[in-house]
Amino acid sequence: MQLILSAGAILAIVLWGLIAPAALLSVFGQALTYITHDFGWLYLWVVLGLVIMAGYLAFSRYGNLKLGAEDDEPEFSVAAWFAMLFAAGMGIGLVFWGVAEPISHYGAPPPGILANTPEAANAAMRYSFFHWGLHPWAVYSIVALAIAFFQFRRGGAALVSTSIEALPWRFAKKSALLVNVLAVIATAFGVAASLGIGALQINSGLSVLFGLPVNDTSQVAIIAVTTALFITSAVTGVTRGIKWLSTINLLLAAALALAVFVIGPTVAIIDTFTNTLGSYLSEFVRMSLRMTPFREDAWVGGWTIFYWAWWVSWSPFVGLFIARVSRGRTIREFIVGTVLAPTLAAFLWFSIFGGTALHLEIWQGVPLAEAVKADVSTALFTMFNALPFGLLMSGVATVLVMVFFVTSGDSATLVLGIMSTGGNPNPPNRVKVIWGLLVAGIAISLLLAGGLKAVQTATIVFALPFTLVILLMALSLWRAVREDWLLEQQQEKRLRRKLRELSATPAAPTATTATAP
Repeated sequence: MQLILSAGAILAIVLWGLIAPAALLSVFGQALTYITHDFGWLYLWVVLGLVIMAGYLAFSRYGNLKLGAEDDEPEFSVAAWFAMLFAAGMGIGLVFWGVAEPISHYGAPPPGILANTPEAANAAMRYSFFHWGLHPWAVYSIVALAIAFFQFRRGGAALVSTSIEALPWRFAKKSALLVNVLAVIATAFGVAASLGIGALQINSGLSVLFGLPVNDTSQVAIIAVTTALFITSAVTGVTRGIKWLSTINLLLAAALALAVFVIGPTVAIIDTFTNTLGSYLSEFVRMSLRMTPFREDAWVGGWTIFYWAWWVSWSPFVGLFIARVSRGRTIREFIVGTVLAPTLAAFLWFSIFGGTALHLEIWQGVPLAEAVKADVSTALFTMFNALPFGLLMSGVATVLVMVFFVTSGDSATLVLGIMSTGGNPNPPNRVKVIWGLLVAGIAISLLLAGGLKAVQTATIVFALPFTLVILLMALSLWRAVREDWLLEQQQEKRLRRKLRELSATPAAPTATTATAP
Protein backbone atom coordinates (compact mmCIF):
# COMPACT_ATOMS: atom_id res chain seq x y z
CA MET A 1 0.00 0.00 0.00
CA GLN A 2 2.82 2.43 0.88
CA LEU A 3 4.54 1.72 -2.42
CA ILE A 4 1.34 2.25 -4.41
CA LEU A 5 0.30 5.47 -2.67
CA SER A 6 3.68 7.17 -2.57
CA ALA A 7 4.84 6.08 -6.01
CA GLY A 8 1.46 6.99 -7.50
CA ALA A 9 1.51 10.48 -6.01
CA ILE A 10 5.07 11.09 -7.19
CA LEU A 11 4.35 9.76 -10.67
CA ALA A 12 1.38 12.12 -10.97
CA ILE A 13 3.60 15.11 -10.10
CA VAL A 14 6.29 13.97 -12.54
CA LEU A 15 3.74 13.73 -15.36
CA TRP A 16 2.34 17.12 -14.40
CA GLY A 17 5.80 18.65 -14.67
CA LEU A 18 6.44 17.03 -18.04
CA ILE A 19 3.04 17.90 -19.54
CA ALA A 20 2.44 21.35 -18.05
CA PRO A 21 5.69 22.65 -16.50
CA ALA A 22 4.48 26.28 -16.30
CA ALA A 23 1.37 25.30 -14.35
CA LEU A 24 3.41 23.17 -11.94
CA LEU A 25 5.87 25.99 -11.31
CA SER A 26 3.02 28.48 -10.74
CA VAL A 27 1.28 26.29 -8.15
CA PHE A 28 4.52 25.50 -6.33
CA GLY A 29 5.49 29.19 -6.41
CA GLN A 30 2.26 30.24 -4.71
CA ALA A 31 2.69 27.52 -2.08
CA LEU A 32 6.29 28.65 -1.53
CA THR A 33 5.24 32.26 -0.89
CA TYR A 34 2.66 31.14 1.65
CA ILE A 35 4.99 28.76 3.47
CA THR A 36 8.00 31.08 3.74
CA HIS A 37 5.83 33.98 4.87
CA ASP A 38 3.69 32.15 7.42
CA PHE A 39 5.81 29.16 8.49
CA GLY A 40 9.43 30.28 8.15
CA TRP A 41 9.62 30.71 11.93
CA LEU A 42 8.60 27.07 12.40
CA TYR A 43 11.60 25.80 10.46
CA LEU A 44 13.94 28.02 12.52
CA TRP A 45 12.59 26.93 15.91
CA VAL A 46 12.39 23.24 15.05
CA VAL A 47 15.92 23.03 13.66
CA LEU A 48 17.44 24.98 16.58
CA GLY A 49 15.59 22.68 18.98
CA LEU A 50 17.11 19.64 17.28
CA VAL A 51 20.62 21.14 17.64
CA ILE A 52 20.05 21.59 21.37
CA MET A 53 18.63 18.09 21.74
CA ALA A 54 21.54 16.49 19.88
CA GLY A 55 24.07 18.30 22.07
CA TYR A 56 22.30 17.31 25.27
CA LEU A 57 21.94 13.63 24.32
CA ALA A 58 25.59 13.39 23.30
CA PHE A 59 27.09 14.83 26.48
CA SER A 60 24.52 13.82 29.09
CA ARG A 61 24.14 10.61 31.07
CA TYR A 62 22.19 9.12 28.16
CA GLY A 63 25.20 9.14 25.84
CA ASN A 64 26.37 5.68 26.90
CA LEU A 65 23.23 3.89 25.70
CA LYS A 66 24.08 1.59 22.80
CA LEU A 67 22.11 1.30 19.58
CA GLY A 68 21.62 -2.41 19.90
CA ALA A 69 22.44 -5.13 22.41
CA GLU A 70 25.40 -4.68 24.75
CA ASP A 71 27.48 -7.16 22.75
CA ASP A 72 26.68 -5.65 19.32
CA GLU A 73 29.70 -4.32 17.45
CA PRO A 74 29.65 -1.78 14.57
CA GLU A 75 29.40 -3.39 11.13
CA PHE A 76 31.65 -0.79 9.45
CA SER A 77 34.91 0.88 10.41
CA VAL A 78 34.80 4.52 11.51
CA ALA A 79 36.34 5.65 8.21
CA ALA A 80 33.88 3.69 6.04
CA TRP A 81 30.95 4.76 8.25
CA PHE A 82 31.88 8.44 8.02
CA ALA A 83 32.44 8.21 4.26
CA MET A 84 28.97 6.75 3.70
CA LEU A 85 27.07 9.19 5.91
CA PHE A 86 28.98 12.18 4.50
CA ALA A 87 28.44 11.14 0.88
CA ALA A 88 24.74 10.49 1.49
CA GLY A 89 24.20 13.63 3.56
CA MET A 90 25.81 16.49 1.67
CA GLY A 91 28.13 15.41 -1.11
CA ILE A 92 26.67 17.11 -4.18
CA GLY A 93 25.58 20.20 -2.27
CA LEU A 94 29.03 20.96 -0.89
CA VAL A 95 30.66 20.77 -4.29
CA PHE A 96 27.93 22.86 -5.91
CA TRP A 97 27.74 25.59 -3.25
CA GLY A 98 31.32 25.59 -1.91
CA VAL A 99 32.22 28.53 -4.17
CA ALA A 100 28.80 29.70 -5.31
CA GLU A 101 27.24 30.42 -1.92
CA PRO A 102 29.96 32.68 -0.43
CA ILE A 103 30.23 34.59 -3.72
CA SER A 104 26.42 34.94 -3.87
CA HIS A 105 26.28 36.33 -0.33
CA TYR A 106 29.16 38.70 -1.07
CA GLY A 107 27.22 40.29 -3.93
CA ALA A 108 23.79 40.00 -2.26
CA PRO A 109 24.39 39.85 1.51
CA PRO A 110 21.86 39.46 4.32
CA PRO A 111 19.70 42.53 5.07
CA GLY A 112 21.54 45.41 6.68
CA ILE A 113 24.94 44.72 5.09
CA LEU A 114 26.33 46.58 2.08
CA ALA A 115 27.22 44.40 -0.89
CA ASN A 116 30.82 43.92 -2.05
CA THR A 117 32.36 45.13 1.21
CA PRO A 118 34.61 43.42 3.78
CA GLU A 119 31.54 43.09 6.02
CA ALA A 120 29.71 41.33 3.19
CA ALA A 121 32.66 38.91 2.76
CA ASN A 122 32.67 38.11 6.48
CA ALA A 123 28.90 37.58 6.47
CA ALA A 124 29.17 35.42 3.35
CA MET A 125 31.51 32.99 5.06
CA ARG A 126 29.63 33.10 8.37
CA TYR A 127 26.31 32.20 6.79
CA SER A 128 27.93 29.49 4.67
CA PHE A 129 29.19 27.91 7.91
CA PHE A 130 25.74 28.40 9.41
CA HIS A 131 23.84 26.79 6.53
CA TRP A 132 26.14 23.76 6.32
CA GLY A 133 27.19 23.28 9.93
CA LEU A 134 25.58 22.02 13.12
CA HIS A 135 21.96 22.67 12.13
CA PRO A 136 21.62 20.36 9.11
CA TRP A 137 23.58 17.56 10.71
CA ALA A 138 21.50 17.81 13.88
CA VAL A 139 18.36 17.31 11.78
CA TYR A 140 19.86 14.21 10.20
CA SER A 141 21.23 12.93 13.48
CA ILE A 142 18.02 13.11 15.53
CA VAL A 143 15.93 11.50 12.79
CA ALA A 144 18.55 8.77 12.29
CA LEU A 145 18.91 8.25 16.04
CA ALA A 146 15.16 7.83 16.50
CA ILE A 147 15.01 5.25 13.72
CA ALA A 148 18.10 3.37 14.93
CA PHE A 149 17.02 3.44 18.59
CA PHE A 150 13.62 1.88 17.99
CA GLN A 151 14.96 -0.53 15.38
CA PHE A 152 18.00 -1.87 17.23
CA ARG A 153 16.95 -1.51 20.88
CA ARG A 154 13.19 -2.11 20.61
CA GLY A 155 13.16 -4.50 17.65
CA GLY A 156 11.01 -2.25 15.46
CA ALA A 157 10.90 -2.02 11.68
CA ALA A 158 13.27 0.26 9.75
CA LEU A 159 10.56 2.86 9.21
CA VAL A 160 10.01 6.47 10.20
CA SER A 161 6.63 5.55 11.68
CA THR A 162 8.10 3.06 14.15
CA SER A 163 9.24 5.77 16.55
CA ILE A 164 5.97 7.70 16.34
CA GLU A 165 3.87 4.60 17.00
CA ALA A 166 5.60 4.34 20.39
CA LEU A 167 3.90 7.54 21.58
CA PRO A 168 0.98 6.88 23.98
CA TRP A 169 -1.62 8.59 21.80
CA ARG A 170 -4.26 6.96 19.66
CA PHE A 171 -3.64 9.12 16.60
CA ALA A 172 0.11 8.31 16.73
CA LYS A 173 -0.57 4.58 16.57
CA LYS A 174 -2.94 4.98 13.62
CA SER A 175 -0.78 7.37 11.60
CA ALA A 176 1.84 4.90 10.35
CA LEU A 177 0.70 4.81 6.72
CA LEU A 178 0.38 8.60 6.43
CA VAL A 179 3.76 9.20 8.10
CA ASN A 180 5.56 6.72 5.87
CA VAL A 181 3.98 8.13 2.71
CA LEU A 182 5.00 11.66 3.75
CA ALA A 183 8.52 10.41 4.44
CA VAL A 184 8.75 8.79 1.02
CA ILE A 185 7.49 11.88 -0.82
CA ALA A 186 9.76 14.24 1.16
CA THR A 187 12.72 11.96 0.50
CA ALA A 188 12.01 11.64 -3.20
CA PHE A 189 11.81 15.41 -3.72
CA GLY A 190 14.76 16.18 -1.46
CA VAL A 191 16.97 13.71 -3.33
CA ALA A 192 15.67 14.99 -6.66
CA ALA A 193 16.75 18.50 -5.64
CA SER A 194 20.31 17.29 -5.15
CA LEU A 195 20.29 15.28 -8.35
CA GLY A 196 18.97 18.33 -10.20
CA ILE A 197 21.76 20.62 -9.04
CA GLY A 198 24.23 17.79 -9.61
CA ALA A 199 23.14 17.54 -13.23
CA LEU A 200 23.55 21.31 -13.64
CA GLN A 201 27.10 21.21 -12.33
CA ILE A 202 28.11 18.11 -14.28
CA ASN A 203 26.84 19.87 -17.40
CA SER A 204 28.97 22.93 -16.59
CA GLY A 205 32.02 20.78 -15.92
CA LEU A 206 31.64 18.85 -19.17
CA SER A 207 31.19 22.18 -20.96
CA VAL A 208 34.54 23.39 -19.61
CA LEU A 209 36.28 20.11 -20.40
CA PHE A 210 34.70 19.06 -23.70
CA GLY A 211 32.49 21.93 -24.85
CA LEU A 212 29.20 20.12 -24.15
CA PRO A 213 26.33 22.60 -24.59
CA VAL A 214 24.69 23.77 -21.36
CA ASN A 215 21.01 23.15 -22.02
CA ASP A 216 18.04 20.98 -21.05
CA THR A 217 18.95 18.23 -23.50
CA SER A 218 22.43 17.80 -22.03
CA GLN A 219 21.09 17.80 -18.47
CA VAL A 220 18.41 15.21 -19.23
CA ALA A 221 21.05 13.00 -20.88
CA ILE A 222 23.33 13.39 -17.84
CA ILE A 223 20.52 12.38 -15.49
CA ALA A 224 19.73 9.36 -17.68
CA VAL A 225 23.33 8.11 -17.72
CA THR A 226 24.00 8.68 -14.03
CA THR A 227 20.66 7.11 -13.11
CA ALA A 228 21.70 3.94 -14.90
CA LEU A 229 24.94 4.00 -12.91
CA PHE A 230 23.36 4.51 -9.49
CA ILE A 231 20.66 1.88 -10.11
CA THR A 232 23.43 -0.57 -11.01
CA SER A 233 25.29 0.37 -7.84
CA ALA A 234 22.15 0.09 -5.70
CA VAL A 235 21.39 -3.47 -6.72
CA THR A 236 24.90 -4.58 -5.66
CA GLY A 237 24.15 -3.76 -2.00
CA VAL A 238 25.48 -1.49 0.75
CA THR A 239 28.59 -3.44 1.65
CA ARG A 240 29.93 -3.33 -1.89
CA GLY A 241 28.57 -0.61 -4.17
CA ILE A 242 27.68 2.18 -1.74
CA LYS A 243 30.57 1.55 0.68
CA TRP A 244 33.28 1.58 -1.96
CA LEU A 245 31.85 4.48 -3.94
CA SER A 246 31.54 6.55 -0.75
CA THR A 247 35.14 5.83 0.20
CA ILE A 248 36.36 6.78 -3.28
CA ASN A 249 34.31 9.96 -3.05
CA LEU A 250 35.78 10.99 0.28
CA LEU A 251 39.32 10.43 -0.99
CA LEU A 252 38.65 12.44 -4.16
CA ALA A 253 37.10 15.29 -2.18
CA ALA A 254 40.01 15.34 0.27
CA ALA A 255 42.55 15.35 -2.58
CA LEU A 256 40.78 18.21 -4.36
CA ALA A 257 40.50 20.27 -1.16
CA LEU A 258 44.18 19.65 -0.35
CA ALA A 259 45.20 20.73 -3.85
CA VAL A 260 43.27 24.02 -3.60
CA PHE A 261 44.64 24.59 -0.09
CA VAL A 262 48.25 24.17 -1.26
CA ILE A 263 47.96 25.88 -4.67
CA GLY A 264 45.60 28.63 -3.54
CA PRO A 265 46.11 31.42 -0.96
CA THR A 266 46.99 29.11 1.94
CA VAL A 267 47.47 31.77 4.62
CA ALA A 268 44.25 33.54 3.59
CA ILE A 269 42.39 30.22 3.84
CA ILE A 270 43.66 29.64 7.38
CA ASP A 271 42.77 33.22 8.36
CA THR A 272 39.31 32.77 6.83
CA PHE A 273 38.68 29.58 8.81
CA THR A 274 39.85 31.17 12.06
CA ASN A 275 37.87 34.38 11.66
CA THR A 276 34.70 32.69 10.43
CA LEU A 277 34.68 30.08 13.18
CA GLY A 278 34.83 32.84 15.78
CA SER A 279 32.05 34.89 14.20
CA TYR A 280 29.92 31.76 13.68
CA LEU A 281 30.12 30.88 17.37
CA SER A 282 29.47 34.44 18.54
CA GLU A 283 26.48 34.94 16.20
CA PHE A 284 25.08 31.42 16.54
CA VAL A 285 21.80 32.18 18.32
CA ARG A 286 21.04 35.36 16.35
CA MET A 287 21.50 33.60 13.02
CA SER A 288 19.48 30.61 14.23
CA LEU A 289 16.39 32.74 14.91
CA ARG A 290 16.79 35.50 12.34
CA MET A 291 13.64 36.69 10.56
CA THR A 292 12.88 40.07 8.94
CA PRO A 293 9.47 41.18 10.29
CA PHE A 294 10.12 44.90 9.72
CA ARG A 295 11.35 44.88 6.16
CA GLU A 296 10.36 43.31 2.86
CA ASP A 297 13.27 41.04 2.08
CA ALA A 298 13.36 37.54 0.62
CA TRP A 299 16.92 36.70 1.67
CA VAL A 300 16.08 34.56 4.70
CA GLY A 301 13.39 32.70 2.80
CA GLY A 302 15.57 32.16 -0.25
CA TRP A 303 18.54 30.89 1.71
CA THR A 304 18.03 29.83 5.33
CA ILE A 305 14.44 28.63 5.05
CA PHE A 306 15.23 26.82 1.80
CA TYR A 307 18.20 25.06 3.38
CA TRP A 308 16.29 24.08 6.51
CA ALA A 309 13.49 22.69 4.32
CA TRP A 310 16.08 20.87 2.21
CA TRP A 311 17.61 19.22 5.28
CA VAL A 312 14.16 18.29 6.58
CA SER A 313 13.19 16.75 3.26
CA TRP A 314 16.47 14.79 3.15
CA SER A 315 16.22 13.67 6.78
CA PRO A 316 14.11 10.50 6.32
CA PHE A 317 16.45 9.35 3.55
CA VAL A 318 19.70 10.21 5.32
CA GLY A 319 18.25 9.15 8.67
CA LEU A 320 17.25 5.69 7.49
CA PHE A 321 20.54 5.23 5.66
CA ILE A 322 22.65 6.32 8.63
CA ALA A 323 20.58 4.12 10.94
CA ARG A 324 21.09 1.21 8.55
CA VAL A 325 24.89 1.42 8.94
CA SER A 326 25.14 2.45 12.63
CA ARG A 327 24.16 -0.56 14.71
CA GLY A 328 26.41 -1.13 17.71
CA ARG A 329 27.43 2.49 18.32
CA THR A 330 26.62 4.44 21.47
CA ILE A 331 24.44 7.54 21.35
CA ARG A 332 27.48 9.69 22.16
CA GLU A 333 29.61 8.12 19.45
CA PHE A 334 26.71 8.33 17.01
CA ILE A 335 26.06 12.06 17.54
CA VAL A 336 29.75 13.00 17.54
CA GLY A 337 30.15 11.06 14.28
CA THR A 338 27.01 12.44 12.64
CA VAL A 339 27.10 16.07 13.88
CA LEU A 340 30.49 17.31 15.05
CA ALA A 341 32.77 15.47 12.60
CA PRO A 342 30.87 16.35 9.38
CA THR A 343 30.34 19.91 10.62
CA LEU A 344 34.10 20.34 10.94
CA ALA A 345 34.57 18.84 7.47
CA ALA A 346 32.02 21.29 6.01
CA PHE A 347 33.77 24.23 7.72
CA LEU A 348 37.09 23.20 6.23
CA TRP A 349 35.53 22.76 2.79
CA PHE A 350 33.94 26.21 2.76
CA SER A 351 37.08 27.82 4.17
CA ILE A 352 39.17 26.32 1.37
CA PHE A 353 36.82 26.84 -1.56
CA GLY A 354 34.83 29.86 -0.39
CA GLY A 355 37.88 31.55 1.11
CA THR A 356 39.87 31.05 -2.08
CA ALA A 357 36.98 32.33 -4.21
CA LEU A 358 36.54 35.50 -2.15
CA HIS A 359 40.28 36.12 -2.13
CA LEU A 360 40.39 35.84 -5.93
CA GLU A 361 37.32 38.05 -6.34
CA ILE A 362 38.47 40.80 -3.93
CA TRP A 363 42.25 40.88 -4.41
CA GLN A 364 42.84 39.58 -7.92
CA GLY A 365 39.71 40.73 -9.74
CA VAL A 366 38.65 37.28 -10.95
CA PRO A 367 35.03 37.76 -12.14
CA LEU A 368 33.47 35.07 -9.95
CA ALA A 369 30.49 37.25 -9.00
CA GLU A 370 29.66 37.73 -12.69
CA ALA A 371 29.90 33.97 -13.25
CA VAL A 372 27.50 33.29 -10.37
CA LYS A 373 25.00 35.81 -11.71
CA ALA A 374 25.19 34.28 -15.18
CA ASP A 375 25.04 30.61 -14.10
CA VAL A 376 25.58 29.56 -10.51
CA SER A 377 26.73 26.08 -11.57
CA THR A 378 29.84 27.53 -13.29
CA ALA A 379 31.30 29.24 -10.19
CA LEU A 380 33.58 26.36 -9.18
CA PHE A 381 35.06 25.98 -12.67
CA THR A 382 35.59 29.73 -13.04
CA MET A 383 37.65 29.63 -9.85
CA PHE A 384 39.68 26.68 -11.10
CA ASN A 385 40.47 28.56 -14.32
CA ALA A 386 42.23 31.22 -12.21
CA LEU A 387 44.45 28.64 -10.47
CA PRO A 388 47.37 26.51 -11.70
CA PHE A 389 46.31 23.06 -12.96
CA GLY A 390 42.79 24.44 -13.29
CA LEU A 391 41.76 22.11 -16.10
CA LEU A 392 42.90 19.06 -14.16
CA MET A 393 41.00 20.18 -11.06
CA SER A 394 37.90 20.84 -13.16
CA GLY A 395 38.09 17.27 -14.39
CA VAL A 396 38.48 15.89 -10.87
CA ALA A 397 35.58 18.04 -9.66
CA THR A 398 33.34 16.81 -12.47
CA VAL A 399 34.15 13.19 -11.64
CA LEU A 400 33.56 13.96 -7.95
CA VAL A 401 30.10 15.36 -8.62
CA MET A 402 29.26 12.39 -10.81
CA VAL A 403 30.31 9.93 -8.09
CA PHE A 404 28.41 11.93 -5.47
CA PHE A 405 25.42 11.80 -7.81
CA VAL A 406 25.70 8.02 -7.93
CA THR A 407 26.19 7.59 -4.16
CA SER A 408 23.23 9.84 -3.38
CA GLY A 409 21.08 8.06 -5.94
CA ASP A 410 21.91 4.52 -4.87
CA SER A 411 21.52 5.38 -1.18
CA ALA A 412 18.17 6.98 -1.96
CA THR A 413 16.88 4.00 -3.93
CA LEU A 414 17.84 1.69 -1.05
CA VAL A 415 16.10 3.86 1.54
CA LEU A 416 13.00 4.45 -0.58
CA GLY A 417 12.83 0.71 -1.15
CA ILE A 418 13.05 0.07 2.60
CA MET A 419 10.33 2.60 3.40
CA SER A 420 7.96 1.41 0.71
CA THR A 421 8.25 -2.30 1.56
CA GLY A 422 7.32 -2.10 5.23
CA GLY A 423 10.87 -1.76 6.54
CA ASN A 424 12.52 -4.60 4.64
CA PRO A 425 16.26 -3.91 5.08
CA ASN A 426 16.99 -5.60 1.75
CA PRO A 427 14.20 -4.56 -0.62
CA PRO A 428 13.84 -6.37 -3.96
CA ASN A 429 15.93 -5.04 -6.82
CA ARG A 430 12.82 -4.30 -8.89
CA VAL A 431 11.64 -1.90 -6.17
CA LYS A 432 15.01 -0.14 -6.21
CA VAL A 433 14.79 0.21 -9.97
CA ILE A 434 11.29 1.70 -9.73
CA TRP A 435 12.45 4.30 -7.23
CA GLY A 436 15.57 5.11 -9.19
CA LEU A 437 13.50 5.85 -12.27
CA LEU A 438 10.94 7.91 -10.30
CA VAL A 439 13.60 10.06 -8.60
CA ALA A 440 15.26 10.68 -11.95
CA GLY A 441 11.86 11.59 -13.37
CA ILE A 442 11.29 14.15 -10.61
CA ALA A 443 14.68 15.75 -11.23
CA ILE A 444 14.02 15.97 -14.99
CA SER A 445 10.49 17.36 -14.61
CA LEU A 446 11.62 20.01 -12.12
CA LEU A 447 14.55 21.10 -14.29
CA LEU A 448 12.27 21.41 -17.30
CA ALA A 449 9.68 23.29 -15.22
CA GLY A 450 12.07 26.01 -14.09
CA GLY A 451 15.58 24.86 -13.35
CA LEU A 452 17.13 25.42 -9.95
CA LYS A 453 14.26 27.64 -8.78
CA ALA A 454 11.70 24.89 -9.33
CA VAL A 455 13.90 22.39 -7.49
CA GLN A 456 14.18 24.71 -4.47
CA THR A 457 10.47 25.50 -4.49
CA ALA A 458 9.36 21.87 -4.54
CA THR A 459 11.76 21.03 -1.70
CA ILE A 460 10.34 23.68 0.64
CA VAL A 461 6.72 22.80 -0.17
CA PHE A 462 7.05 19.08 0.50
CA ALA A 463 9.24 19.50 3.59
CA LEU A 464 6.62 21.39 5.62
CA PRO A 465 4.38 18.45 6.63
CA PHE A 466 7.40 16.31 7.48
CA THR A 467 8.62 18.98 9.90
CA LEU A 468 5.71 18.06 12.16
CA VAL A 469 6.64 14.39 11.83
CA ILE A 470 10.18 15.19 13.02
CA LEU A 471 8.77 16.91 16.11
CA LEU A 472 6.87 13.74 17.00
CA MET A 473 9.95 11.61 16.35
CA ALA A 474 12.06 13.80 18.66
CA LEU A 475 9.46 13.60 21.43
CA SER A 476 9.19 9.82 21.11
CA LEU A 477 12.99 9.44 21.11
CA TRP A 478 13.29 11.55 24.26
CA ARG A 479 10.72 9.42 26.10
CA ALA A 480 12.33 6.17 24.97
CA VAL A 481 15.88 7.22 25.87
CA ARG A 482 14.81 8.16 29.39
CA GLU A 483 12.87 4.91 29.82
CA ASP A 484 15.79 2.73 28.68
CA TRP A 485 18.30 4.63 30.78
CA LEU A 486 16.14 4.20 33.91
CA LEU A 487 15.69 0.51 33.08
CA GLU A 488 19.44 0.02 32.76
CA GLN A 489 19.99 1.82 36.05
CA GLN A 490 17.49 -0.47 37.78
CA GLN A 491 19.15 -3.55 36.29
CA GLU A 492 22.56 -2.37 37.45
CA LYS A 493 21.23 -1.75 40.97
CA ARG A 494 19.74 -5.26 41.11
CA LEU A 495 23.01 -6.73 39.87
CA ARG A 496 25.05 -4.81 42.47
CA ARG A 497 22.60 -5.90 45.20
CA LYS A 498 22.97 -9.55 44.23
CA LEU A 499 26.75 -9.24 44.21
CA ARG A 500 26.69 -7.68 47.70
CA GLU A 501 24.40 -10.45 48.97
CA LEU A 502 26.67 -13.12 47.56
CA SER A 503 29.75 -11.53 49.08
CA ALA A 504 28.02 -11.18 52.49
CA THR A 505 26.83 -14.80 52.67
CA PRO A 506 29.26 -16.91 54.79
CA ALA A 507 30.75 -19.81 52.98
CA ALA A 508 29.44 -23.24 53.99
CA PRO A 509 32.00 -25.41 55.89
CA THR A 510 33.68 -27.96 53.72
CA ALA A 511 33.76 -31.57 54.78
CA THR A 512 37.20 -33.02 55.58
CA THR A 513 38.22 -36.60 55.53
CA ALA A 514 39.38 -37.90 58.93
CA THR A 515 42.75 -39.68 59.03
CA ALA A 516 43.67 -42.44 61.46
CA PRO A 517 46.21 -41.54 64.13
